[in-house]
Amino acid sequence: MAHRNREEPHRRSRRRGQGELEVQVLGALREAAAPVTAAWVQERLGGDLAYTTVVTILTRLLAKDAVARERQGRSFVWTPTADVAGLAALKMRRLLDGERDREAVLASFVTALPPGDEQVLRALLEAAQTTDARGAGEVAGEGGVRGRADGTAGGTED
Repeated sequence: MAHRNREEPHRRSRRRGQGELEVQVLGALREAAAPVTAAWVQERLGGDLAYTTVVTILTRLLAKDAVARERQGRSFVWTPTADVAGLAALKMRRLLDGERDREAVLASFVTALPPGDEQVLRALLEAAQTTDARGAGEVAGEGGVRGRADGTAGGTED
């Protein structure tokens, strides 16, 4: 039986949390000055991920409308269509869409918010209502809350 050299550190990489790779890949794409290949993203992330893993993450982000891809020769180039906050909001919307009683889920969410977050949410809702009253390209959403035609709540992008 072979003995491990006690001086050599254990080389197994830690398991990343759910969504952590998506955030890292999206962050790398947002740093790019132009559309980039999966190989560029792989290199940007340090090269410790397999190319196929990077492509899988990009494909998942594409399914979530967080990135766009365009064929370039025999490959694809990728561009971000959302920032990290937009990705988190999309995940929240998808979770909410999967529930039968949206009102109960929203009520539970709001009552569990710390006071600071509750104030931010109130301010955002008031700003959305003000924008809606001006009719600046918004469309009616479910439950009387309005958002932009692209499905986002509005605000600024990075």
